[in-house]
Amino acid sequence: MSKPAPHRIVFANEKGGTGKSTTAVHIAIALAYQGAKVAALDLDPRQRTLYRYLENRTETERRRGISLPGAAFDVFTGESVQQLDEAAERIGQGADFLVFDTPGRDDPFARHVATGADTLVTPLNDSFVDFDLIGQVDAETFKVRKLSFYAELIWEARIKRSRASLEGQRRQMDWVVVRNRTGHVEARNMARIEQALTELSKRVGFRVAQGLSERVIYRELFPSGLTLLDKGHLGELGTSHLVARQELRGLVASLNLPVPAQLAPQARETA
Repeated sequence: MSKPAPHRIVFANEKGGTGKSTTAVHIAIALAYQGAKVAALDLDPRQRTLYRYLENRTETERRRGISLPGAAFDVFTGESVQQLDEAAERIGQGADFLVFDTPGRDDPFARHVATGADTLVTPLNDSFVDFDLIGQVDAETFKVRKLSFYAELIWEARIKRSRASLEGQRRQMDWVVVRNRTGHVEARNMARIEQALTELSKRVGFRVAQGLSERVIYRELFPSGLTLLDKGHLGELGTSHLVARQELRGLVASLNLPVPAQLAPQARETA
């Protein structure tokens, strides 16, 4: 009996600077720590942030003579959707999860994988500049006036997937909007963002999850490719590091990803 296709987790946001790649790497490594086989495909051949992060991780393993949970990874440099599908099938062969990191701009390949996601993760900073990606609000009342093009695109894709799911062809798409970097947001603005997200979530059916705060530790970890979960390899940890690790664990839990049954006990041990 052949192994089912990997669960596709797509990290997508057409705006940069939302912590998308950092979140993608940490989720991929968290799943690997739970015993899952993970593959990752970077769709931004210019920045290559996810690819470089995991490349740095491999180099750290070699340099220190250690073995760390990780992911098979590659960067997509092709020119067609067909080539993208072939690359995804190739790297995802035998994997439990296939993670896509997409560019922080409008991109046809990003739209393609977003509409085919099993779990679509859209990180946002708590700002109406970022909120504009999914909806527009009234300048006076901050009530949602209309959906953005991106939200309409995902809404239509989810409707199609729901039909396919009823026919037993595909899983339903779970869309999760992740609120990153909320720690430095003024309280009144945070409340307005929360109100707008709650209103819009009822219209288009996404879930809202608390993400990762703005912390220097994430930038410091990039050169080594290490993550907050790599206990014993990070040196002495401060209180802020421990709190950040708890934030990450909370985010992993809130994504409600389908960890394979045989890995469930190990997933509970590493939670």
